[in-house]
Amino acid sequence: MNFDLSEDEEMLKALTERFVTNTYDHTTRRLFLAEPSGFSSKNWALLGELGLIAAPFPEELGGLGLDATGIATIFEALGCGMVVEPLAEASVLAGCLFARTAPEELRDEWLDGLLTGEKRLALAHAEAKARDGLTWVETAALPDNRGYRLNGAKPYAVAGGGADGYLVSARLSGRPADAEGVTLFLVPADTPGLCRREWPLADGSIAASLVLEGVFVPESHRLDGGLAAIEEAQQLAALARCAEALGIMERLFHDTLDYLRTRNQFGTALGSFQAIQHRMVAQYAAIEQCRALLNLALVSWGGDRFAEAVSGARAWISEASIALAHEMVQFHGGMGVTDELAIGAGHKRLLVLSRWPEGPEAALDRYARLLN
Repeated sequence: MNFDLSEDEEMLKALTERFVTNTYDHTTRRLFLAEPSGFSSKNWALLGELGLIAAPFPEELGGLGLDATGIATIFEALGCGMVVEPLAEASVLAGCLFARTAPEELRDEWLDGLLTGEKRLALAHAEAKARDGLTWVETAALPDNRGYRLNGAKPYAVAGGGADGYLVSARLSGRPADAEGVTLFLVPADTPGLCRREWPLADGSIAASLVLEGVFVPESHRLDGGLAAIEEAQQLAALARCAEALGIMERLFHDTLDYLRTRNQFGTALGSFQAIQHRMVAQYAAIEQCRALLNLALVSWGGDRFAEAVSGARAWISEASIALAHEMVQFHGGMGVTDELAIGAGHKRLLVLSRWPEGPEAALDRYARLLN
């Protein structure tokens, strides 16, 4: 099977790599993380100008309508650069979910801003008692005068810091664990009754904790999608996260390889020691295994086994990426965990990618269920 990129995909890869080369090094990355939203607003606008924010959106709505390979190509390159702008959460997940489920009038009101980066949405779905499950929703939506009153808490709106609006899941009927009775609402950030508290994740990105107390949402802000739409959007976002993790693994491996070739100990380069060579070969093999599983997901795109392949890739890559990061930190010694090196930053990002929105055990359980 031919896994070579097409001409268009090669151009997309080159565009993303050029963005990384022109805007990123480890020092600037730390400065970007220190901004209020946890990333550079200038870079976000530039990503909009380059068309990378719009790229995952359907063609008929002004995007490129990228397939799985196109999305993976972008995010692997972003991972190699350890880019902090939240394309996976804001564009692939929340933006595309909104574009596919919003009423036409509401979609037209927000779409241009979302495509250019002038506006940004975040998904507010996970709740404190969810325990790696997508179905648990306690937040209630009560009908009220041609609209709804939302009451509940969404403590984990990842990339929600500074967002212009939130896609909030709320229950119209049933019990918290029921698969039916949940729908999505667009809640602008300035809606009365919405309380937002921002907090940092382990990698320095900014999430938002939302409390909704009698938040009124008009009927026009109700989206045509529930848990099924969220799960479908999460599959594509999980693919993007897997590709980003693979890119970070490659970056950490090559940075460490350069270090082992130049760092001398006992009068010789560290990379000359056979034990270290064996450990590096084992991690190189792990990277290739991760790539193979990602490729399996890519060739499954559009078929019945795509969700299964993505879950399998996510379960494996989540564990393998953390194991690799631990090894690369160990090779650098105490410096490996400091902010002075990209190794520690990559490790922190992989921690978040491997545990959000679910851990590898939950992904493996889903993979097992889909096999049956």
